[in-house]
This record gives sequence, structure tokens and C-alpha cells, in this order.
Amino acid sequence: MTYEFLQNYWWCLIALLGGLLVALMFVQGANLHLGNRSLSDAQKRVILNSTGRKWELTFTTLVTFGGAFFASFPLFYSTSFGGAYWVWVLLLITFVFQAVSYEFCHKKENLLGVKGFRIALMVNGLLAPLLVGTAVGTFFTGSPFIVDKLAIADPASPVISVWGSGWHGLEALTQPHAVLLGCVLMFLTAILGDLYILTNVDDEHVHAQMRRSVRGLVIPFLVAFLVWALLLMLKKGFAVDQAGAVSLEPFKYLHNLLAMPAVLVMLLLGVVLVLVGFWKGGFTKSRKGFWFAAPGTVLVVMAVFFLAGFNGTAYYPSATDLQSSLTIRNSSSSYFTLKVMFWVSLLIPFVVAYIAYAWHAMDRKKLTSDEIEQTKDRY
Repeated sequence: MTYEFLQNYWWCLIALLGGLLVALMFVQGANLHLGNRSLSDAQKRVILNSTGRKWELTFTTLVTFGGAFFASFPLFYSTSFGGAYWVWVLLLITFVFQAVSYEFCHKKENLLGVKGFRIALMVNGLLAPLLVGTAVGTFFTGSPFIVDKLAIADPASPVISVWGSGWHGLEALTQPHAVLLGCVLMFLTAILGDLYILTNVDDEHVHAQMRRSVRGLVIPFLVAFLVWALLLMLKKGFAVDQAGAVSLEPFKYLHNLLAMPAVLVMLLLGVVLVLVGFWKGGFTKSRKGFWFAAPGTVLVVMAVFFLAGFNGTAYYPSATDLQSSLTIRNSSSSYFTLKVMFWVSLLIPFVVAYIAYAWHAMDRKKLTSDEIEQTKDRY
């Protein structure tokens, strides 16, 4: 195992975790229906219990994604999480409110009342995908930071990464291309939530509302995604030469796509699966759309990460100093660390198998309003 192989391996694993995170954010998307006036209170509670069985998986994947990034690419972690911290703090706050809301939403005499906690879950459903998508969008637009590895030897200020904006990450909200990706994820997770509820809840009225929601969101999603992808193919990218020097290259991400046929196939296959899932969920009586759209989402997100990091590309570019941009090569952990973690990562298939088994066991019986009233194991 060469150092380069391990660096590429861990970028692939980061991409996979990112894809799984986005797919599992159907929890956030489904919770948006807690404000749907066409649903009764009992039906909203069924939806809450449906997502309540899975929200820990989303949160755990988010933590694992952050932990894997920290372990394999610590310079990114210190630069982004240490500089653009307001984005990550806001994201963490929304997830904390999510956890508290599930626990106390229907407790007697709770502080915010049922409506207050439902609003907190809906805010999480909007902000979480928007913030995650916007943060990933900066992989293609750049962020204001400077990296000086020699500064670690300065006893007066041993700080390697310095953020160049007092907004500490919120300046990404002024970058239309990055925000557009956030909107893409917001629409996508909402549709995935609709598709998941179709598979998990046994209520014809709820099914009708979910299909109606899918049909209403498909066009905004497709427009936002196509505009974002077109702008990405046309914009200048951050190319890295053999010596590690970073420069702007016209149509860089289009060149990446054409230079990596496997990534192109992955992207196209993912898009097709997502569209098939949307079609089945929104325009037919099938309840299996989620099982097409979720794997398709993972493939598309992985392809986006590969476009950002492979083929001599800086995956976290600096808008202040091009040569401070982070690449897979200059921001990874040591060979020893990556090698040790490689062997640990071989346990992942066993963890995935356990999750699949637990998922199947929880979803073996579809949820109904009557079941929620009869069981004590509810949110």
C-alpha cells in the first residue's frame, strides 16, 4: 500500500460517507410534513414515529463523516472546522434541537409544547441540508483562508490556518453557486423524505400527500440541480500540477468529468436512479421509489466529491491565497495513520450489515395511526 493509494482510498471513503449522509437526511425532509395542514395530528405523529426510528442513523453518520475527515485529512478539519465554525455550530445546534424534540415533543407539560418542538424539527429539516450543501459548495467556489505550516514553529502564534473573514463561514451564504447546491440538497432531502414515508407508513391519505409533494418538488429540484451542474462545468476550477502549485483552469470540472469515465458513469447512473425513484414515488402507485432514489443519491454525491478532489484538483480552494488551497496530497494524515485506519475500516461492512438488519427489523411492520395509539414505544 503506497501513501498515494491510502490518500485516494480515504478520499473515496469520505465520499461514500458524504453520500450516505445525504441519503439518510430523508429524516430531515420527512419532518417538514409536521407543518402540513392537510394531515391530521395523528398522521403527523405517525410520520414523527417513522423518522424517529432512523434519526440516530443520520446523526451518527454525520459524526462519523466529521471524524473520518479529522482522522484522514486533519488540515481540512482544522481549517474549516476551526475557521468556518459558525456553519458547523449552526448545524450542530439544529441537530441538538432535533434530538431534544424527539424526546420531549409529546411529554406532558414540556417547555415549548408540541407545536414548538415540531417547528424545531422543521427548522432542522430546512437548515441542515441547506448548510451541508452550502459547505460542500465551497469546495468549488473557495473560502477565505491562509495556510502556513511553518507557523507551527512560531511560539508566539503556532496557528497553521488563519481564516480571513470575520463571518467565519457565513460568507458562503453570499456565494450563489454554493447556496444553490444547498438548495439542491434541501429539495432532494424533502423528496427522499416523501419517498421514505411511502415505504414505511400504511395510510392512503398520507400516501396521497407524499406523492403530491414529490410532484411539486421535482421541477424546482431539477432546475436547481441542472443550473448548478451547468455552472460547475463552465466555471474555472482549481488545478494542481505535479509540483503542487495551484492555478485556475477554465472548464476544470468538465475536464475532470471527461478524464474520469468511471466517475461520469457513476454520475449518470446515479441521476437515472434518482429520476426513476422520483417517477415511481410521484407518478405511479409504487411505494418502492426510495430504494432507487437513495442509492442514486449516494452515487451522485460520491461523483461530486471525486470531481472536487481527484485528477489534480484542490478540493478546498483558498480564495485569498491559491497556494494555500488544500489537496488530497497536502492535507492528509501520515502514512502510518492512514495505514492503521485502513485496517480498522475493514470492519465497516460488518457495521453496515448490522444497520441493514436493524433497519429491516424496524420496518418489518408498517406504521399506522392505530398502532401509535396502542403502543408505549412512541415519540
